Amino acid sequence: MREGRDSSRSAEARLEEAIGLALALDLELRDAVVVPLRKVTPATLFGKGKVEEIGKLCEDIEADVAVVDDALTPVQQRNLEKAWQVKVIDRTGLILEIFARRARTREGRLQVELARLSYERSRLVRTWTHLERQRGGFGVMGGPGETQIETDRRLIAEKIGKLKKELLDVRRTRTLQRSARQRHPYPTVALVGYTNAGKSTLFNRLTNAEVVAQDMLFATLDPTLRMLKLPDGRPAILSDTVGFISDLPHELVEAFRATLEEVKEADVVLHVRDIASEESDAQAKDVRKVLERLGVEMEERRIIEVWNKLDLVPEDRRGLLAGDAHRARPPAVLVSSVTGEGCPALLETVAGLVDEAPPVDAHVPAGDGAAIAWLYRHGRVLGRESDEAGGVRLAVRLSPQALGQFEQLFPQAELRG
Repeated sequence: MREGRDSSRSAEARLEEAIGLALALDLELRDAVVVPLRKVTPATLFGKGKVEEIGKLCEDIEADVAVVDDALTPVQQRNLEKAWQVKVIDRTGLILEIFARRARTREGRLQVELARLSYERSRLVRTWTHLERQRGGFGVMGGPGETQIETDRRLIAEKIGKLKKELLDVRRTRTLQRSARQRHPYPTVALVGYTNAGKSTLFNRLTNAEVVAQDMLFATLDPTLRMLKLPDGRPAILSDTVGFISDLPHELVEAFRATLEEVKEADVVLHVRDIASEESDAQAKDVRKVLERLGVEMEERRIIEVWNKLDLVPEDRRGLLAGDAHRARPPAVLVSSVTGEGCPALLETVAGLVDEAPPVDAHVPAGDGAAIAWLYRHGRVLGRESDEAGGVRLAVRLSPQALGQFEQLFPQAELRG
């Protein structure tokens, strides 16, 4: 990687992240270096001396692939491959390859393929020697037809158009599913955060699910939805989304827009941060940048910062950290998704945000257990007492939509605001 690309992070931290990306692709690491760079060389990114030095290193360690933790232009990538005699992958190509391997659902594969083709379209340089030019017209004297590079660009453009149409169908289906969920009075909660911040582990802890959770960059890609039981019995829908990363390729942000619309439509957004990492603040800034590109206004959304991995924080730092969390805006909750510490407080905070409506007093006649069960499933019961006639009086919070449904389903019950 080169030094000086992101002043908010140390070169060592950037290098460690780049190594993590390479290992996530099952590459065998032979060596890793930080390259100081005063100015960018248009042809090769690095200066002539550095290019020769790295080329000698590649030869000595018998490397097959060189990963450059930066965005390379097509010309730079081609020139470096010629100079080093190895395959060169830049940061965007590396992340795309990881996504291509990890995507499991049809939607995920479509999104990754669209991003890959958009990336490769700009990489088409004249590297073909097998076919210099096609001939057009009738007979051997016809004028020149498409060059090979034009043919490939046209084919890629056609594939991109087809994929975009398929993704439109996927987005339409997802919109219908979201509309169906909105007809039920369940609030939605979305998890976002930097990759490897512990989102999937927290997801499993809160929902008792078994989503893949590994100490690896981009361990999970496809969105997952599960029921989340809030305090006092009220359910919600929790959505786990793909992790973000600094300099996330533009192609991927655009391709995953349909998936990340779950974040835009959520009632509450949980921004999960690895509070034990020295790069936590810089990672949080990267997440906010991606959310802004998606059109999610951080100031206008109901956002809770979840400061995760408390179990990795030394005891002498926890008191100071708790004070910082109390003063944080948006509000922050300290948790450990591994031990479960702080998770009950997190659920209470979420319940407080989704409970906007004032509580209503519901009187259910004796023997009407269905109405009582419905209130427990779709609302947040704050108090309960029985009357002399055997009926039940409940203080319950209901969304306006749930309140209307209850009145239609159980007209025999009495409601007072």
